[in-house]
Amino acid sequence: MRFAVSSGRLTAGDKLPSVRKLAAQALVNPNTVARAYRELEREGTVETRPGSGVFVARDASRRCQRQTRNLLSERIGRAVEEALAAGLAPHEIEEMVGQLLHRAPQESIR
Repeated sequence: MRFAVSSGRLTAGDKLPSVRKLAAQALVNPNTVARAYRELEREGTVETRPGSGVFVARDASRRCQRQTRNLLSERIGRAVEEALAAGLAPHEIEEMVGQLLHRAPQESIR
């Protein structure tokens, strides 16, 4: 959900699937989805409207973009540390990243 909000696939006011529907789609227990929705609501990403459902909150985009950048920065940092520990030179790491970006589907690159 956070990535979908961050990328603009979900925008403020969009209605999310019901707990049961999303659980069926994701093949998980409905309690898992309900717990995730509660966490997203606590952090301000979604809002529950009694009788109407769960919706993307007004300020969710900015929050999710910040969270996404932080998360990906941590993951990339760990990968770089691992590559350096494995003996790769910085220019080799840059080359690998360049190749991966070149192969990435263009629609996933903004």
